Amino acid sequence: MGFMSRADLRVRNAARSARIAAIKADLVVRLGLAEADTLSVNEVACAQACCPDRETLVLVMRDGEPTRAHRIARPLEAVTDDDLAVLCAEDARSGSARHPPKG
Repeated sequence: MGFMSRADLRVRNAARSARIAAIKADLVVRLGLAEADTLSVNEVACAQACCPDRETLVLVMRDGEPTRAHRIARPLEAVTDDDLAVLCAEDARSGSARHPPKG
């Protein structure tokens, strides 16, 4: 990656923030999260040979339950609706009869 100006960084950061907000809004509904629950969506670097350079990490933190971490083997901008559907199915299998997924 070459030189990036501050303006370029602001545009990139704004786009990433908007993408994170959209993913979170979608997952809050799909997972049936309550106001006391928390959702974290981040792009992280992966140094392991078996994963891409960047992957998306989603933490589902339901009030009174252990945190569940879900990895999507794609950078944030490449996450698809199918990826989110798989994540929701995995979350349902890993856990919460109290909060069944919606959608």
